[in-house]
Amino acid sequence: IQELLRVMRTIDDRIVHELNTTIPTASFVGKVDPGLTCKELYESLMNAHTSRERIIKNCISQTSAVVKTLKEEREKADEDAALLKQLRKEQTKLKLMQSELNVEEVVNDRSWKVLSHLTVMVFCPSRQS
Repeated sequence: IQELLRVMRTIDDRIVHELNTTIPTASFVGKVDPGLTCKELYESLMNAHTSRERIIKNCISQTSAVVKTLKEEREKADEDAALLKQLRKEQTKLKLMQSELNVEEVVNDRSWKVLSHLTVMVFCPSRQS
């Protein structure tokens, strides 16, 4: 799952590059609609964020169900070492997925800040700081 998320976060990792290549320079401003370009980038970013969050939450839900089942089995078979090992493995996996949700929040926040800052620079150049 981490590899899948890494690949899916490419748009966020390259947000500055995406903006630099999609927002026209002064010489091309008449040939490209920067509003439409920004809207398309915004929608792509929103879709990527929604998809990743859905995948992570689905994994958390499935892993939580497995952990619950393993805990119930463990209560019945107290001394089963293999069961305990599997339970610990699934609990670790669950914690990893929960931390990925936190990482997702940070990645999303960073991308939105970059997008909003650069779009202000393009559409409101007098507000540049």
